[in-house]
Amino acid sequence: MKTLTRRDFSVDLGLALAAAILLPATSARADDMEVHIDNFVFQPAELKIKAGTTVTWTNRDDIPHTVVSAGKFRSKTLDTDDKFSFTFTNAGDYKYFCSLHPHMTGMIKVES
Repeated sequence: MKTLTRRDFSVDLGLALAAAILLPATSARADDMEVHIDNFVFQPAELKIKAGTTVTWTNRDDIPHTVVSAGKFRSKTLDTDDKFSFTFTNAGDYKYFCSLHPHMTGMIKVES
């Protein structure tokens, strides 16, 4: 059986500190999701997520769009590359659309 020395402990601690400093920190949670607005379509058109998930919509079109779920959330007018995020805390189905182009629709299904 090997006896640990101070040197062994120092090397292990040094490696742990180096890893903590060198590895990038990420603020996005693994369950956060994205929807892209492209060519007058929400992609994906439907998402199934868990409560507590944040969804971020990004407008990739050359014209403005909005993201509206009646009585739940409403984005400002999103120009090209603008983003809108909403965190879904309650289970349920959230139908949404673009108020400027009502034929554009999507659905977020939130499970508890």
